[in-house]
Amino acid sequence: MGRQAEKSETTRTALTSAARELFAERGYAAVGTMEIVNRAGSSRGAMYHHFKDKQELFRAAYEQVQEELINRVAESMDGVDDPLTAFETGLRTFLLTCVEPDKARIGLIEAPAVLGWQEWRRLDEHYALGMITAGLELGRQTGVLRADLPVRPLSHMILAALGEAGLLIAEAEDPDAARKEAEPAVLAILNGLRADPAP
Repeated sequence: MGRQAEKSETTRTALTSAARELFAERGYAAVGTMEIVNRAGSSRGAMYHHFKDKQELFRAAYEQVQEELINRVAESMDGVDDPLTAFETGLRTFLLTCVEPDKARIGLIEAPAVLGWQEWRRLDEHYALGMITAGLELGRQTGVLRADLPVRPLSHMILAALGEAGLLIAEAEDPDAARKEAEPAVLAILNGLRADPAP
């Protein structure tokens, strides 16, 4: 990467990080572009060079949050041999991240309204659906999950259930208590997919 390209990427990263911090603190509507520029130590011209508008900057912050989330979930599952245990570990990790203010506010509360429901759903599927589908397929192939499972619609339903559980946690007065309530409910759904359901 050339010096100019590196400088450009550094500026973009600084703007995205500043926007993410401010959106997590106060929400999209309450944050102005100049506030983002000042926190990033940048300029309005630089911001509009990298981003068309504040919404596009929010999208960059949202995608950064999603990438971190998916990486964390993948890392938590790495090295877990049993497909169902790996799936459960990934679900628990996702629910734990919903307690974090930036993941909760940007990823769950603000994104559907700011990006529009269809675009938010498309991005949500882009980041998470493949991992869920792969987990279900592996579970079927290894005999841990029922062989008659219709994987594609089931993947969408699990993604929706995780989104609702995450929102429940994000909007709760006590997010950690809400997570502790939501976790067994989500795991109960997964338990019902076992080839031999646990009693």
